[in-house]
Amino acid sequence: MLEDDFAAGRPHYEDVGAQVVDDVHPYEVMKLRLLNGSHQGLAYFGTLTGHHFVHEAAQDPVIATLLRRYMVDEATPTLRPLPGIDVRAYRDSVIARFSNAHVADTIARVATDTSDRIPKFVLPVVAEQLAANRPVTLSAAIVASWARYARGVADDGSPIEVVDRVAPQLVAAAKDRDPRTFLHQRDLFGALGDDPRFVDPFLDAWHSIARVGTRETVVRLTQSG
Repeated sequence: MLEDDFAAGRPHYEDVGAQVVDDVHPYEVMKLRLLNGSHQGLAYFGTLTGHHFVHEAAQDPVIATLLRRYMVDEATPTLRPLPGIDVRAYRDSVIARFSNAHVADTIARVATDTSDRIPKFVLPVVAEQLAANRPVTLSAAIVASWARYARGVADDGSPIEVVDRVAPQLVAAAKDRDPRTFLHQRDLFGALGDDPRFVDPFLDAWHSIARVGTRETVVRLTQSG
């Protein structure tokens, strides 16, 4: 994908399969919100349910269904028109890419420095969905899965190493008796942590994971609505 902004002409990149567009920004946003945002959902739900590799989690039908629902119901509605792009096919390609066992990407890598990733990949979806009075159930659940991950223990009791530039801050907030403390990190969530339209589904997912486990929570999320 190239932006058609060359000062003195350009080669015919189209002849070798490149797509040249007037404004590349909407396409970059698509990648951030669909691919990178889904990576985050996979990482924390995947780790909590016992997966260690991206392809393992992506091949888990329960997690794959949640990622598809997130992309279709919440991320895609925030995208601008994308001439030349079949968004449905792109979403399918995201799941196919994650499911490729030959890549052998670790979830631990994807889950590194989440404090830099969630605010770029997922929270903009939350903000735009709320601005349009649309639901953020799955986006909030992804954040809740991060909060549970940051407690440092998977559902089976195995330890999780939280690798982040602000790991002590995240772990302390995640372990607080009040799960809302995690959302009160203003440097990460800003005013979103005070908006009940986001806070309430976050708390629902957080408490569900604590009560019935991550896998059953994901099943319930994909069956609701």
